[in-house]
Amino acid sequence: MCGLGGLARVDGCPLTDAADAVLSTIATTIGHRGPDDREVTREGPVGLAFTRLSLIDPEGGAQPLVSPDGSLVLIANGEVYNHRQLAAGQELLTGSDCEVLLGQYARHGIRFLENVHGMFAVVLWDRRANKLILARDRFGIKPLYYHRTAERIIFSSEIKALFADPGTPRKVDWGRALVHPMMSSAPVLVPMEQTTWFQEIHSVPAATVMEIDLGTGATTERRYWDFPTAGEGEGMSDRELTERYGALLAESVADCATADAELGLFLSGGIDSSAVAALAVGRSTSLHTFTALSGSTHLNGDAANARRVADHLGLPNHQVVFDAARVPSVDEWKRLLWLLETPLCGVEQFYKHELHRYARTERPELRGMLLGAASDEFNGGYSVDYGLGGDWHSFEGSLATMMRNGAIYQRPELAPWWSQLAEPILRDDVVFRLGATTPPDPYQAFLEREYAKIQQYNCWHEDRTAAGSGIEARVPFLDHRLVELVVGVPAAQRSRLLWDKRILRDATRHLLPASIVNRPKVPFYYGAGEQHTYRMLARMLSQDGGALVEEALAGGDAADHLDAAGVRQLMHRITERPESQDVELALQAINLGLLASMAAEVPAPIVTRPLDIKLSAIDGVDLSPESGHVAEHLGYRPVVHDKAVLEFGPEALLLRSMDDEDWFLILNGEIEYVIDTESPVWRRFLAGVDGVRSVEDLLDLAGGSWTDVESFVYEAVEHRILRVAGATVDG
Repeated sequence: MCGLGGLARVDGCPLTDAADAVLSTIATTIGHRGPDDREVTREGPVGLAFTRLSLIDPEGGAQPLVSPDGSLVLIANGEVYNHRQLAAGQELLTGSDCEVLLGQYARHGIRFLENVHGMFAVVLWDRRANKLILARDRFGIKPLYYHRTAERIIFSSEIKALFADPGTPRKVDWGRALVHPMMSSAPVLVPMEQTTWFQEIHSVPAATVMEIDLGTGATTERRYWDFPTAGEGEGMSDRELTERYGALLAESVADCATADAELGLFLSGGIDSSAVAALAVGRSTSLHTFTALSGSTHLNGDAANARRVADHLGLPNHQVVFDAARVPSVDEWKRLLWLLETPLCGVEQFYKHELHRYARTERPELRGMLLGAASDEFNGGYSVDYGLGGDWHSFEGSLATMMRNGAIYQRPELAPWWSQLAEPILRDDVVFRLGATTPPDPYQAFLEREYAKIQQYNCWHEDRTAAGSGIEARVPFLDHRLVELVVGVPAAQRSRLLWDKRILRDATRHLLPASIVNRPKVPFYYGAGEQHTYRMLARMLSQDGGALVEEALAGGDAADHLDAAGVRQLMHRITERPESQDVELALQAINLGLLASMAAEVPAPIVTRPLDIKLSAIDGVDLSPESGHVAEHLGYRPVVHDKAVLEFGPEALLLRSMDDEDWFLILNGEIEYVIDTESPVWRRFLAGVDGVRSVEDLLDLAGGSWTDVESFVYEAVEHRILRVAGATVDG
């Protein structure tokens, strides 16, 4: 991973000396991306800035790279995995994997990326033709942004570097942001356009070569790869497809695990990262794995299963602790948000950034991180969730419904025909015919949306969270050959191969324990324990008198879009009940306001503001979700010993029916639990809670032991139904 940027005149004029200061600022702004080397150069109409992270040929791979005849100049961020095959017959001056791109361009011109496998953002100056080439890989794994006027174009790996030129606007694009599908997560299936979140800032499209004539400014864009059409793959049996998938995944992991520097791996305990780990064993020396240990990942089983996989494969596993007290400060959150440059910055990005930071501190020579990201999107990872308890047919039905709902957004007057009737009486295609559109195949539309989402969300934040610590994120599941294979699976075979990622599970069954291969998909920080996530966000937003919220409300033109009174009222409610999911959506709007504020007064470069917050890892303990020791170590629940006195929380109540058959635990006026008759000890225990009796007294009264009620007690404490008298349950 590296940082690249630059300026070019597009009106036939040369750059002046004034460009040097802009280029220097660009290099400093992206300095965190490439801590190993820095180069700034200007000649004629083009100026280039480059910061290097050395993974291949650390001694001889400095950039810019120049062709033997001097006519081509290249800076590139990323890796060309098949560089050895492409280098045949080419005169190379360095050991850099990216140097082969010069030869490919010399041979094939604008078609030079068609046979390249890898992840990359490329800037190439063709001196002879007086043209500038900007290009990105097929999935947009590596970023490249630009702003253009009639006189010049400024470009960089990160948006913030574009602000080095005073001519670049510094305003958030509220209009596009608020209606973007990624912001609202609306249950609709509509085309998703890419956005940079900032006005007049553009991103070079994935799988595209942009060619600019520096004399006239004439620009052409050419796609060198198109997302495949669903079901049009080669005719193979289920077994042949699974074997082919396994072979391609192994090749991709081998490619991603190739480096002249140490690599690590993020391990969640799910099938995706576990498969990458199993295939990477032996391909990278000293492969250390890193896992987030929080209240959420402890209770949902991620932490324990990650340790199980690491032990099975003989890999070191660092369980990095995120305890209840670990809440990002105001300055820390703003630093993270400015690093990421997206309002979609949330808990996932915070955890990943901190894992990278811990990894780089613990393993100073580490330069790359293998990830299990982007597997769900094309392997059927969301089929079970969207299937709503059914099967593949149910999944496809949900997609059709989402697509219809998206079309209704264009013709809202048709909505009652579906929303007000229990049984629909109109055909789904009516909404398309009346809207004068052709209904696409729902599955194809879903895959294309996932392709867009990967660019807008997954690749974006995986790049930035790693870059903040001078690490390159590597994503084996985004090998275009893998994606072409699974997208091409014929319709008749999808239910067998793509329901719940069956093709991946079967392809790696011989590498991993059955408990991991068959483990259901678990969201990173949702599900069991998700309340800890929401509490952390609520505490972050309420700290220092709601400083983040107030700055967001005052940022840029936030007042034109955010209702300050409504935001403050929502924050008050979230503070009162921090388990509310509303905090996530609210955070995205607040992030927009903060980005607007920071863009107006650009913060100091990330590289000049290192974090001094210490992180730690835990080892040698039982990580199972039932482990009380881990929960207590994380600070997510008080130690309930036999002398502790329990009382009901201020918003909790135990209700019993007149005949004493039905018992209910009420929280905030709503039924939270039904206490069935099969838990008589727990019932008697609860009936005795009065804020005076100790746990020992309550167990005597209930006629049971601690093991009879332990899990119930801690769950009640987690949900603030019970609390230890005199203690504050935090988290």
